[in-house]
Amino acid sequence: MILREAHFNDVTRIAQIHIDTWRTTYRGIIPEDYLAQLSYKKREQGWQQILSQAAVQGQFTYVVENQAGQVIGFANGGPERKGNPLYKGELNAIYILDSYQQQGIGRQLVRMVVKRLAQVDIHSMLVWVLADNPACKFYQALGGQKVDEQLIERGNSQLKEVAYGWTDTNVLIRNSN
Repeated sequence: MILREAHFNDVTRIAQIHIDTWRTTYRGIIPEDYLAQLSYKKREQGWQQILSQAAVQGQFTYVVENQAGQVIGFANGGPERKGNPLYKGELNAIYILDSYQQQGIGRQLVRMVVKRLAQVDIHSMLVWVLADNPACKFYQALGGQKVDEQLIERGNSQLKEVAYGWTDTNVLIRNSN
């Protein structure tokens, strides 16, 4: 596996992975009609914008390639987006194709995000995740503490989102080995 910073030529694949993992991970959590209407083209445009504005926003995206050189997952991070005084960094997104999960790739991507945040002197982080997402166990295994919750709307449904936080990302690095 190769982990590297994302390039503009990765945008199409990132968008595909983003939507495909939403459709598998959130089946039964987010309404099916909402998942079915997700557009690869719109998501691609969104990722094009994210990568274009990355330097201005302080964000970054890493991808992971399999042995054949195909991108099979990604993570995006940067400064915390809502002004939380305790958590300065945020893991905005992490998605790995279903067939590559449970192989330590997520831990490697989280480690890359934490190291990048440390380069700009950010040593605390949070991640927002749907409360019913099985990935909650992943964040708990990395030492994340539930620090906040909010309601969001997806497909005319109210969903609970929880934030897992690390006040010291050095702990997170130790737990991601």
